[in-house]
Amino acid sequence: MTPVIAFGEALVDMLSSRLGDQAGDAPETFTPYAGGAPANVAVACARLGVPSRFLGMLGEDHFGDFLAAELSAHGVDLSGVVRTREARTALAFVSRDAHGERTFDFYRPPAADLLYRLEHLPAGVFAAPAIVHFCSNSLTEPEIADTTLAMADMASRAGCLVSVDANLRHNLWTSGSADIALVTQLIDRAGLVKLSTDELEYLRADHPADAWLAERLATGVRLLVITDGPGEVRAVGVETDFRIAPPRVEAVDTTAGGDAFIGGLLAELAGHLGEKVIEGGWHRDDALLRRAVETACRCGAHAVTRPGAYAALPDRDDLARLRG
Repeated sequence: MTPVIAFGEALVDMLSSRLGDQAGDAPETFTPYAGGAPANVAVACARLGVPSRFLGMLGEDHFGDFLAAELSAHGVDLSGVVRTREARTALAFVSRDAHGERTFDFYRPPAADLLYRLEHLPAGVFAAPAIVHFCSNSLTEPEIADTTLAMADMASRAGCLVSVDANLRHNLWTSGSADIALVTQLIDRAGLVKLSTDELEYLRADHPADAWLAERLATGVRLLVITDGPGEVRAVGVETDFRIAPPRVEAVDTTAGGDAFIGGLLAELAGHLGEKVIEGGWHRDDALLRRAVETACRCGAHAVTRPGAYAALPDRDDLARLRG
């Protein structure tokens, strides 16, 4: 089975007790949940039985201890995690509307995850074939952006499958909006890309959607998967273009929905890639791709029915129950 390596931020989601405008008489409280998009993906893969490793930096503080313990408890390899006293572990205060959709108030920067550099990489980290996963939140400051792009290049040259989830969080960027050119640079280094319809609309700017997707395929991306909340998921590749409808569920908290989705997608691919990681033939296996997207849909559907991130991610038994 091909291992998954996820790089980027691990942070604490402080989840509000309120749903929508229903404040009631009780004061608003915030419950800490372990989170951070790449860390969520590492946990999602581990819970589905895939060897999973997280690369990133945590503060030497209470919240860093909390995240390290949670990642370890879910079976994630932490040998690529570095601790620092130079910055604190990041926090995100999460509010939810009546449908479970979130808004974030980030306490980042400064944050420990932004201080990770190439010299912190474990020796030989990309020596064996792996799926290496990135998100755009490690592009928001110049030095971490340079580290992220260089790491993606290293993984690709080593024969790994590079995965990118756009995962745009505009309020993390100094300008208040994501740098389209920089995010596109990361996407174009990937073999597999996941983004939402809203993210596609933003990143394509004045390009027609299909033309923008075709441009990405021309740069070497092999598969783009476009989600639309509870709507159909579209998968577009050099040799494929299909849609799959996710299961219908009642959403409680969408915090980990996208991360559960991409985790399920990577986990399904990891179980069947083998030497195809190096050969690059995985994107021609239509049955595998459809099975992977279907699994991803079920993972995302399960996650939005529960609060929090790690705590909402399914294992194989959860997926079997959802299917039934």
